[in-house]
Amino acid sequence: MKKQSLIKGSLVLGISGIFTRFLGIFFRWPLIMLIGDEGLGYYQMTYPLYMFFVAVASGIPVAVSKMVSESNAVGDIESSFEVLKESMILMLFLGTGMTLFLFFGAETIIDALRWDPKSYYSILGVALAPLLISVMTAFRGFFQGLQNMNPSAISQIVEQIGRVVVGVGLAFILLPYGIEYSAGGAAFGAAVGGIIGGIYLWFKYINLKRSWGIKKIKSSEKIMSELIRISIPISLGCAVSTVASLIDSILVPQKLLQSGFDYKQATVLYAQLTGKASVLVNIPLTLSLALSTSLIPIVAENYILKNMNEVKDKVDIAMKLSMVIAIPCFLGLFFMAEPVMRLIFPGRHEGYEILKYLSVSIPFIILTQTTTSILQGTGFFAIPVINLLIGCFVKIILTIYLIPVQWLNIYGAVIASILAYLVSSILNIVYMKYELKVSINYFQAIIKPSMAALVMIVAVLGIYIKAFHVFHSNALSSLISIFFGIIIYVLLIVIFGVFKYQYIMSKILKRYR
Repeated sequence: MKKQSLIKGSLVLGISGIFTRFLGIFFRWPLIMLIGDEGLGYYQMTYPLYMFFVAVASGIPVAVSKMVSESNAVGDIESSFEVLKESMILMLFLGTGMTLFLFFGAETIIDALRWDPKSYYSILGVALAPLLISVMTAFRGFFQGLQNMNPSAISQIVEQIGRVVVGVGLAFILLPYGIEYSAGGAAFGAAVGGIIGGIYLWFKYINLKRSWGIKKIKSSEKIMSELIRISIPISLGCAVSTVASLIDSILVPQKLLQSGFDYKQATVLYAQLTGKASVLVNIPLTLSLALSTSLIPIVAENYILKNMNEVKDKVDIAMKLSMVIAIPCFLGLFFMAEPVMRLIFPGRHEGYEILKYLSVSIPFIILTQTTTSILQGTGFFAIPVINLLIGCFVKIILTIYLIPVQWLNIYGAVIASILAYLVSSILNIVYMKYELKVSINYFQAIIKPSMAALVMIVAVLGIYIKAFHVFHSNALSSLISIFFGIIIYVLLIVIFGVFKYQYIMSKILKRYR
């Protein structure tokens, strides 16, 4: 199986990630039209529980990716398949346990977290997903370790299509019984997506196994021990990163009640934060996640082979890419929050102010993701976890004290998120500088992309205003201004010399051609 470069692998996962995010938006759009912000709130309350499991379990596929990459670096193909076999055992164990916990503990969860009792059906709907998703993510880690992102990318698209079609279909069918049942049907779509994506990856795996002549795969206690050793700190780090969403699902509704809102109002505001604003903020984070996923096996391979110049080269490229993604997305959502919200959720654009201020967190989240992957790829597993824990502690304290302030209310959660990721990203950068001896070129990585992004957003706003005067259509004006904004930004990145074409061709693409 042919390796892919950091840029190509990131591009493959990034395109599929963006596509699946847009499918996710088209999942929420009919859902909001069907059940409104209140119904979306029931769905969103349970979603962080599912994502928390995904985060806890995701340490295993990341460890698989790292171990498979290292095995291939020294030509040990059989060990790669043994790693996958052992990871499957761990993932099935975790997935089964989480499924049983959600199914039998739904009422206890609702009572403990003081959620609206109508969220019960959403918990039941999502309960089967962990078991099915666990198998799929193990396969993804295997293929990512081979430094070929195509199977993972296609499985993401297939998974999301199944989730959207079945989730929206069940939401529509169950709507006559009540919005809580409809939300539960939508939640069940995640399980169906896991089945479809897992089947696709299974067939890809069988074909690859046959092509390499691998027949019987041995069990290995040594590999299992190593897998657990590596995956535990990564899982903790991933879990901590999603604790931010879990904190919101636990604390935000409660603190909004203390701020003077009733259950319905608190649910609506929570839905606007997590079901609208966060969904749009997560779109650029998909590109960053793709970069991080591609980065770990490449950095791990070069690090184990002691190619420190290559490690520093990949770190430099990754930091540039992360800011090239983050800065224009932040400015675009900040200044175009209302037009974008009206475009995506026509007639249901409430909460665009939340999106505007939450967009400030994008650069810090992406920096945290990228630096965490760099540290994990070089074997520093515990430090990113500790730094994320410090960030989460900041978020918890600020959430508790800011949301009950009446004039802040839901914006207290926004402020808490921004400062939490700011702290985590700074701590990661400081540690990376002193342990890896990597100096970040801030002029190339931040100043130049910022200059290009500022020119771009001025042009976007001007084009939007002009187009709106001509067409009197927010949707058409938004699409035209965003399209020209992308073109302008790409040209400015080239003009400002953030990435030089000759450098990319000589240092990256030729190496893996």
